[in-house]
Amino acid sequence: MNKVFKHFLRRFVLLFFDNILVYSRTEEEHWDHLKRLLEVLQEHQLRANLKKCCFAQASVEYLGHVVSKGVAADQSKIEAMIRWQVPKNLRELRGFLGLTGYYRRFVKGYSSIA
Repeated sequence: MNKVFKHFLRRFVLLFFDNILVYSRTEEEHWDHLKRLLEVLQEHQLRANLKKCCFAQASVEYLGHVVSKGVAADQSKIEAMIRWQVPKNLRELRGFLGLTGYYRRFVKGYSSIA
């Protein structure tokens, strides 16, 4: 996927395995980006699963984040962290830090807190 979309990566496409996120400044630009992306898929004989596709969304959940005009943590993940029981052993602590570490960029002073 990285090879196929090399010229689009971080310009208007993000990839995670077979998940493709297309982002644009305007709706017109978005349709152009989608057209180019779909042409490349077709050129490489790749297919999109239409059941999993959402087009021209102002906001989308992607890999535990909410992407709109910026990137924010998914509110359901924050609620899961708040409800998480206090770790009682090292294994439970590692599990909690694994979950919270994914969202460290949204928590000021995360390393000190952790």
